[in-house]
Amino acid sequence: MMTADGRPRPAYETYHEWYRNQDPAHLLQKTRDAENIFRKTGITFAVYGHADSSEKLIPFDIIPRIISGREWRKLAQGIEQRVLAINAFLDDIYHKQEIIKAGRIPRELIDRNEAFLPEMIGFKPPGGVYTHIVGTDIVRTGEDQFYVLEDNARTPSGVSYMLENRETMMHMFPELFAINKVQRVEDYPRQLRQSLAQLAPPGCRGKPRVAVLTPGIYNSAYYEHAFLADTMGVELVEGADLRVIDGRVQMRTTRGYEVIDVLYRRVDDDFLDPLTFRPDSALGVPGIMDVYRAGNITIANAPGTGIADDKAIYSYMPEIVQFYTGRKPILENVPTWRCTEPDSLAYVLEHLHELVVKEVHGSGGYGMLVGPTASRKECAAFAAKLRANPSNYIAQPTLSLSTTPIFVNKGIAPRHVDLRPYVLVSDKVKIIPGGLTRVALKKGSLVVNSSQGGGTKDTWVLED
Repeated sequence: MMTADGRPRPAYETYHEWYRNQDPAHLLQKTRDAENIFRKTGITFAVYGHADSSEKLIPFDIIPRIISGREWRKLAQGIEQRVLAINAFLDDIYHKQEIIKAGRIPRELIDRNEAFLPEMIGFKPPGGVYTHIVGTDIVRTGEDQFYVLEDNARTPSGVSYMLENRETMMHMFPELFAINKVQRVEDYPRQLRQSLAQLAPPGCRGKPRVAVLTPGIYNSAYYEHAFLADTMGVELVEGADLRVIDGRVQMRTTRGYEVIDVLYRRVDDDFLDPLTFRPDSALGVPGIMDVYRAGNITIANAPGTGIADDKAIYSYMPEIVQFYTGRKPILENVPTWRCTEPDSLAYVLEHLHELVVKEVHGSGGYGMLVGPTASRKECAAFAAKLRANPSNYIAQPTLSLSTTPIFVNKGIAPRHVDLRPYVLVSDKVKIIPGGLTRVALKKGSLVVNSSQGGGTKDTWVLED
């Protein structure tokens, strides 16, 4: 919010003036009100593997993160460039594999990757779109430089929190939206449905029927699945509700079975079709991959997109962007060491206490080591893992991440944040102005994931 000399940054000037005139006791009550709103609405998440696996409220901070229109335009241009490159990359690796033939990425990175699906080779999804919904995680350093931390091209989550955060802020502080020109995010569900419908399969007749496929009520993100289906005005289905009839995926209704044209799936590839992938899966639809490859249903996101989330692939993203766009990336990667390379592994082992080390398939802040906050014993244990399976890890420097203020009992305090903007891809790319700001509520922490104590806040992108 403030510059080094104690002045409010331009994007925060109006908010800062408002904040100076507020009673801290009033704002503390507003924090409690927000918690009650989330509890009554049922905005929860669950954490697998914990002894206490009950539904939890995601902590919400009432001070918005504010981004100027000028800053957002640069971010949006970089995100669009990256998303288009990822889609081109996915199309290429499942067809001609020109990027491998050109020697820009090693073949084994694709062939030995568990997220690469041979079943997708030679198949082009409707409209040629693999990544219908993308969440790109962005971090900012203290030097005001934006970096892409990771790509979420498989099933990015969290958009329901973005929408509920905005609704909660508008409910509690309507005066702030009267004095700040904040760009809208509220119509995301309409735009999502419209974007999905535009990529209905060629044989679709009339208005496409869209549905959201959920693993069920015990999934940690079930709240979001139900929320999106409700706000889009579409059906929420489980695998048991669907079956293949006459070469189409059909949904059981009180009027009999009805055809589904577009399925927004929140089920992982392995569980999508027990006839193609895991035979023990009860979450998917037997035969859906045959229907998909026959061109009779659109699956969003396409099976096999998870390879773009791989952190080893991430390390090649500058080359991938340049190969498919012919231009240097607008948004830079965080510098990355590939532990599969002997020189990089030696450097990482020597500087383990300075680095952040991540599993290439890891997510949610798990399977990682934050060197500066780890004990000698933890570093030694992690070094043994690295030596045993170096190809499973990448390492990055511990960035001096920027902070934004959060509201605490004594006023405001700085905490580290990241940003996940959401992107919709159909015949065009639509980037929602804002996204989900995740905040590390623990002082000094760099881990923003809600499963490890992080929270969220509303993200404002101002109009010029």
